[in-house]
Amino acid sequence: MPAKKESQLAQPRARESGPQGETLLAYRGHFSEVATASEPLDWEAFQGSVKDVLDQYFDSQRLRAGGYSPAFGELWDRMAATTTGGKWMRPKLVYLTYEAFGGKGWRACSELAAAFEMLHAALLVHDDVIDRDFVRRGVQTLGASYRDLALRGGHSSADADHAGFSAAIIAGDLLLTGSLRLATSAATGHGQSAAILSTIHEAIFAAAAGELDDLLFSLGRSDPGLLDVLNMERLKTAVYSFEMPLRAGALLAGESSATADALAAVGRDIGVAYQVVDDVLGTFGQQSVTGKSVDSDLREGKRTILTSFAEGSEEFVSAAAAFRAGDGDAEVVRTVLRQLGAQEQALALAKNLVADAMGKAAELALPESLFLELTQICDYVLSRRS
Repeated sequence: MPAKKESQLAQPRARESGPQGETLLAYRGHFSEVATASEPLDWEAFQGSVKDVLDQYFDSQRLRAGGYSPAFGELWDRMAATTTGGKWMRPKLVYLTYEAFGGKGWRACSELAAAFEMLHAALLVHDDVIDRDFVRRGVQTLGASYRDLALRGGHSSADADHAGFSAAIIAGDLLLTGSLRLATSAATGHGQSAAILSTIHEAIFAAAAGELDDLLFSLGRSDPGLLDVLNMERLKTAVYSFEMPLRAGALLAGESSATADALAAVGRDIGVAYQVVDDVLGTFGQQSVTGKSVDSDLREGKRTILTSFAEGSEEFVSAAAAFRAGDGDAEVVRTVLRQLGAQEQALALAKNLVADAMGKAAELALPESLFLELTQICDYVLSRRS
């Protein structure tokens, strides 16, 4: 049974603007009062603190970049927009763990949470290049603005696409660097600084491995089975979105590596379940709700949990090949997947993974607040529609 933990949460406080044009280490001392408070913060106040960290980082880098070239300063304006919106799942997991274990000093926690959100932005920017997408959730990507700039300059469609993707690669690299800088600042002076920093390093390393496997699976270079696909999805998404944020928050709060690793194992099952549901929504979801194409995975020949459950079906192989060749319809492929029970099996797998996660969590004697939050996150993973 989770151990009970009582805490009094502070009320949200108004955000204060910080100085611009300073280095990261220079402006650490100028965070708003809410960021440096030792009293517990509620989630809304913490979000404001994380946004302050991101705003001040982008402001300082934008001013610095303008000294190199006007175009470089404009790129930083566009990069700042990549960290707005979204579910903020990663910062929330850092926050929940840090708060539940009684962490003090919210500046470092805000920086660490911001590091994971910036990492998420970097990976999405690079993922759009890999998938050759200029629209994400109905909104033009960063690369699209540079593609359009090239088109207005009279360049060919192919050259304009190249310009857009090139700018996105540059931006993604800078966001990765920013994530590492923020994590380094958060860990500075901490007794477990090396272990805290390793969470960001592992997140980047694993995501790269997952992206590569995803790419090679779609090229047909191997014949991955269900476990191979699950491992790819864990590396690509679960490690940086669930495992490492939970681990990082625990370490920052002063918990042992053993406790942090055990929490990461809980996050692993939740994260894989999240991606399994994402696969289902990517094929059977409502595009108006998810903001994503429900045909792109099928068109690109992506190996997903759904295709793994359809393995060996000649009817599926034929329908999928016809659709990718332009001679078939995506709805025919979906119908075949339904008839094979792929959708039901995928959702059942997600439920089993969530059950495993909560079973592991129950054995850890976690603070009650954290156990209940993880339960709610698991409910969300299974019920989400976008």
